[in-house]
Amino acid sequence: MLSKNPIKKLLFCFLIAILAVIPFMKQEEGLFVTASEESIEEIKEMGALEEKMDAILDDERLDGAVGGVSVRQADTGDMLYSRDGDTRLHPASNMKLLTGAAAMETLGKEYQFSTEVWTDGQLRGDVLQGNVYLKGKGDPTLLKEDLDQFAKDLKDQGIHKIQGNVIADDSWYDDVRLSEDLNWSDEPFHTGAQVSALTLSPDKDYDAGTVIVEVSADADAEQAEIQITPETDYVTVVNNTEMVADTEDKDISIEREHGSNTIIVEGEMPASGSDYRSWASVWEPTGYALNVFKQSLEENGVTFAGNSKLGTGVTPEDVSLVTSKKSMPIEELFIPFMKLSNNGHGEILTKEMGKVARDEGSWDKGLEVIEDTLVEFGMDGDTIMLRDGSGMSHKNMIPANDLTQMLYAIQDKDWFPAFEYSLPVAGDPERLVGGTLRDRMTEGPARGNVVAKTGSLTGVSTLSGYVTAADGERLIFAVMINNHLDDSVTAIEDAIGHALAGHEFDE
Repeated sequence: MLSKNPIKKLLFCFLIAILAVIPFMKQEEGLFVTASEESIEEIKEMGALEEKMDAILDDERLDGAVGGVSVRQADTGDMLYSRDGDTRLHPASNMKLLTGAAAMETLGKEYQFSTEVWTDGQLRGDVLQGNVYLKGKGDPTLLKEDLDQFAKDLKDQGIHKIQGNVIADDSWYDDVRLSEDLNWSDEPFHTGAQVSALTLSPDKDYDAGTVIVEVSADADAEQAEIQITPETDYVTVVNNTEMVADTEDKDISIEREHGSNTIIVEGEMPASGSDYRSWASVWEPTGYALNVFKQSLEENGVTFAGNSKLGTGVTPEDVSLVTSKKSMPIEELFIPFMKLSNNGHGEILTKEMGKVARDEGSWDKGLEVIEDTLVEFGMDGDTIMLRDGSGMSHKNMIPANDLTQMLYAIQDKDWFPAFEYSLPVAGDPERLVGGTLRDRMTEGPARGNVVAKTGSLTGVSTLSGYVTAADGERLIFAVMINNHLDDSVTAIEDAIGHALAGHEFDE
């Protein structure tokens, strides 16, 4: 029951408010949140867990919103607290917990993606007479340096010239590039990048299907300097920036036009301003990978006959393998996937599960696999709705109680330690340890204790994972706040994290 005492309500509103200091937002999700020892002690003194949870959730920022909260005992799965726990809510990036668990179960923690180079031609002297096929099998970790190595491998095998075409084969998945609920406003950015079986990442965050756009000050020019990584003419940059005096503020925007690969960079850059960097998705990532592969071939001394062309197609059966590359195992890929909340990885894993388990690399088949696996973990297939693998959809619906049930059931899996290790760790400043929680719960009992996945969409904020209480009791929790109008409600989630971490059951 909620507290009817207005003084107690005001006290807890104050306690939650002082958990949050001036926030700053990253591209994923996150607030810089801290807690004083005094506020933590006040929460601890509340006594019963139910009383603490109800008091924290009795917050005016949740007026008109829905907060589904579920807390279980990790050892037994017994429900310790539930508030609107059976209400279906949007999980945002907490969807990655479901996708990730299904991927570990279906593919295995050692599973690797691959990219292959094939040819149907014959080598005559140093000329390959025939086509070269670059076949993608979903690898989101393919880098420019890997394409450079492919080019070197061709050269080392005596191929100095290609008398044929270079064909990109992305048929491992279907040709549907975007999940059906992705907003147009998300599509130009790395959070909404298109999905292809043949794609390329610009760096080791592995944001597949994107380029990095970096804007630097140039005091001797009228416009800022712009650099694209990897360098490619697949995208066109329109520089509408203006260099301004140091007394002016930096104000830069970067956005790709929908339906094209024209990236518009505009705004003002002070003469001594620091670099501004952002990730832009590309339109049709298959062509992007092919374009950079051709560039790598040329840079490594492999030339083309005058009638050679770039194109897309399916690798024929009567071909020879020239070279290939395997990705890291997915237990390693889970670090950027979970820690940095990489949406593209969630969608690629979904299609890969469809391909491996249903012989169709599509969202429909991949989501079928995810749902069937979740039912095996004790979730109710009749009360969940799955629309994508990343959580970007506003139509995914999961009850908090079902989410904690899944987090309970997977603990005895041999892949669980790798799964848990991939979750963000509260207050740990290392980017690939703390992840999206590195600037939250930086003090008090939750710091280094709460390991959980964050989630954020407009009007949606979620946090679910594991925490150990003050008396050593291991807990599983899910907090799913929907339909809020406040700029951020993460302080409420963090207050719950602190309360659970500081709670003692042996009283």
